Amino acid sequence: MDDFTHLNEKGEARMVDVGDKAVTERVAVAAATLKMQPETLKKLLNAELKKGDALAAARIAGITAAKRTFELIPLCHNIPIEKAEVEFGNNGHDALYIRTTVKCTYKTGVEMEALTAASVAALTVYDMCKAIDRAMTVEQIKLVSKTGGKTVYHA
Repeated sequence: MDDFTHLNEKGEARMVDVGDKAVTERVAVAAATLKMQPETLKKLLNAELKKGDALAAARIAGITAAKRTFELIPLCHNIPIEKAEVEFGNNGHDALYIRTTVKCTYKTGVEMEALTAASVAALTVYDMCKAIDRAMTVEQIKLVSKTGGKTVYHA
């Protein structure tokens, strides 16, 4: 069971004890992709949706999600987040790219916060565009990098 830190010796769920971990600066970056019709992307980028500026709404939703991850993911710690950022890019044709960065100085990392921010930002865009493009897909939600603590990760 050593590989699964959220399970005790009996295989039961538990919150990881971070009491003995060192406080370090920790940063995680996550990403998500939304595939959509070219006309949908155009309307999204030009803020021409009936529901309003989807990117502004998604940015705020992603930041809020990062701050509330501990309420959504049962075994996550309540982390003092110092930075939560949501950025958007596109391929000029049929894909919106979301990149989130979350930072804290604490005893545990912010990977789940960055992933939650990317997921909720993507779902917010989906919600605001679904009336014109039901075929949209949210794809490739992934951790891009993580620094701080004992391990470093770069995809």
